[in-house]
Order: sequence, then C-alpha cells, then structure tokens
Amino acid sequence: MNDREVADYLLANPEFFVDHAETLATIRLANPHGKAAVSLQERQMEMLRDKNKVLERRLAELLRYGHENDSIASKFNRWTIRVIAERDPYALPRTITSGLRDIFDVPQAALRVWDVAEPYAQADFARHVSEEVRIFAGSLTTPYCGANTGFEAAQWLVPAANANAAASTASATQAADETGTAAADNAHATESIALLALRDPEGGENAPTFGLLVMGSADARRFHDGMATDFLTQIAALASAALSRLLPH
Repeated sequence: MNDREVADYLLANPEFFVDHAETLATIRLANPHGKAAVSLQERQMEMLRDKNKVLERRLAELLRYGHENDSIASKFNRWTIRVIAERDPYALPRTITSGLRDIFDVPQAALRVWDVAEPYAQADFARHVSEEVRIFAGSLTTPYCGANTGFEAAQWLVPAANANAAASTASATQAADETGTAAADNAHATESIALLALRDPEGGENAPTFGLLVMGSADARRFHDGMATDFLTQIAALASAALSRLLPH
C-alpha cells in the first residue's frame, strides 16, 4: 500500500481514529519549525493557526480597501455636488479640474474640449488640440494610467500650487496663459498620468469623443497601469455629462 492509498483510506474512513484512539495519541510528526516531534493534534493546531493568520491578513486587507473606497466615494460625492452646482458654462471646466485638485488631492489636472458651440469657441478650454490627441482620445475605451511618455496632453497640466496662486491674482483666462517653456517644464515634472476620454453621455462607449481630461503627478506611482479605474471611469462619465452643455445642440 502506497502513501496515496493510505491517505485515501483515511479520508474514506474518518471513524478510523475514533476506533483506534490509542493510535492517534501515539502518532508523532516532524515539526516544520525544526523543534522536537509533535503530536498529530499539535500539528493540526499549528496548521489552523497558520491558516488563521492568513485569513486575518486577508480580512485586514479587505477592511483597508473598504475604508479607502468609502473615502473615495465620499470625495466623489463632494466633487459631484461642486460640478452640478456650477451654473456658469465658461467656469465649468475650471470647476471640474480645480475640484479634482482640491478634493482628490490630484497634483495636476487639466482638460480640453473640441467642436464646442460658437459662444465658447474662443474660451481657453477650447484651445487647439492636435489631430493626434483627438485620435488617441478616441481610442481610449478605459482610462489610461501609467508613465508619462511625453504625451502632448501633459503640456496642458499646471501643478495645483501654481494654479491656485495664479487663480488668486488673475482671471481664469490669465491664469491659464502660460509660455511654451513653462508648459514644457510642467510636462517634464509629470512622471505619471491619467487620461480620460470625454464622450457624449447618450452615445455609450462607442460615442465620438469631444474632449480629454488629464491628471498628472510628479510621483511615478500615483497613476500606474495596475490601478483600478472604476472611479476614474465615473469621473469621466460625470465630467462628460456636465461638459456636454458646451457642445452645439
């Protein structure tokens, strides 16, 4: 009889050790921690303790994720209220990006909208966007998160501190007016980036894009390709719905 057959027999006859209790008491097993041999019961207790430790670590991890999600959900609710409460269409793009910086602690945020209605054609948020950016935005089925590999859209970004300082001393248009050198410096300082396509909220996933929302950070780990994008998808959907009022109707 080989090892497998012995194991199968014991599994098929759980009453064996009940009928032969003296055998169970005399079985000694090697201790995996290098100590003296232990009884079967002691070995089972060690195995149970090890399993419990694993389960406790998993539970702690789940609780941590739960607390993090609760925090993000609360921030998303505050940001949503701020966006919905904005009545000035011209101020709406700035409200969206400043809310991301203030509420979500995103270091850098910017957006551009194209093919807007005529009254908004000269607005800062409707400045020219290259065809490459439009094509890339149209190819995004989910938010892109990862390293900034020289994206043109990264040049739109302004660090939060700079944006707040500029907003306190100038109008919205003046705050966004940067030199090419400053834009290049900001793009260089952006190590990780998140790119969210803005689409007609009534057109579904295949709707044409009308804008791009960009978030960036000097921390290369802030936006990475392994991160969950559920909340980013919700941010893109709500921003798209709010900004759709800027489009021709």
